[in-house]
Amino acid sequence: MSDPPWAHEPVEVVPHDPRWITAALAERESLAAVLGPWLVDGVEHVGSTAVPGLAAKPIVDLMASVTDAAAVAAEAASRLAAAGWHFVPPELDGRPWRRFFVKPDATGRRRAAHLHLVASGHPRWADQLAFRDLLRRDGNVAERYEQLKLGLAKRHGHDREAYSRAKGEFIARALA
Repeated sequence: MSDPPWAHEPVEVVPHDPRWITAALAERESLAAVLGPWLVDGVEHVGSTAVPGLAAKPIVDLMASVTDAAAVAAEAASRLAAAGWHFVPPELDGRPWRRFFVKPDATGRRRAAHLHLVASGHPRWADQLAFRDLLRRDGNVAERYEQLKLGLAKRHGHDREAYSRAKGEFIARALA
């Protein structure tokens, strides 16, 4: 079986679109219904699309706090698939702290949303929320982050992993 087209979608950072907030609210409601039995701290809109005015990849990132990410991914897989979510196996994702799903757009060629299942109490939950909230309240940090992302998209446009890794140092410094 070959990879879906969205698996190799290039990194593109675009100006903020207010529709991202609306799309995230709808997805949060849908995911709360699907994941209800396992949710601990709810579903949050994270990442750059959650920051008004910030340029971002046009992919809504959602993070759900659950009892056990691996168990929930297995138990809820069919319910998530019925809602359009595609599971990315941990060996491909390479981030053991989460279980990861992608929701493609209507064409199936581009990513519309990401779902990060994170075990309740994992430090990554607090870090993601803290970074989102920092970007929302500090325009200077948000501007520097936006400039970094625009440059990284040019340098690593065909390597999503390199793009993500390169943002890590900035995020760690901002949270320190």
